[in-house]
Amino acid sequence: MNRRNADFRSDTGEERESDAVLVAQAIAGSDRAFSLLVDRYNDLLYRHAERMLGQADDAEDATQAAWIKAYRNLRKCRDPDRFGSWVFRIGANACKDAVKAKRRGRVSLESVAELESEEPVADVAVRWDQRRLLAAALDRLSPDQSEAFLLKHMEGWSYEEMAEQLGVGIPALKMRVHRAREELQRLLLEVSR
Repeated sequence: MNRRNADFRSDTGEERESDAVLVAQAIAGSDRAFSLLVDRYNDLLYRHAERMLGQADDAEDATQAAWIKAYRNLRKCRDPDRFGSWVFRIGANACKDAVKAKRRGRVSLESVAELESEEPVADVAVRWDQRRLLAAALDRLSPDQSEAFLLKHMEGWSYEEMAEQLGVGIPALKMRVHRAREELQRLLLEVSR
């Protein structure tokens, strides 16, 4: 079990129900079981959506859309023991759809970052400008490249964790991250001239 999967012990030390048990109960109509699955994986989906989309509102919308799709398609989850990976892929696809919709509407990805008030104004302005440029460059990458870059370099995931959650082979992920880095370098050099 990797570090992203839920621990099967509750805070009181009692055994928690496995994902497979909760999925079976949810399919049988238990709202409680589905709610427990949402509690278990919602933070993971939301953090990923926020990184991909850059806006809290967009991240909430994509996360909610993912949960609705997961609920409607719960019977299609082939391996309930790997529910976390299954629902993560649904969330990742919801983010990719949102990125495509933004691009069609010509809305750029914006960086949402808190700035420390103790920094000199000039340093804050430089950091803000760097974040804005990086966000604009990330927005120009393909959704697959942007997602792979963010998971690897912003979230600190290993390639094995990425492969498990996204259902993509490690060589393909390494290539996506490599191409994303090259393209980001090219884009950032282009705007710095």
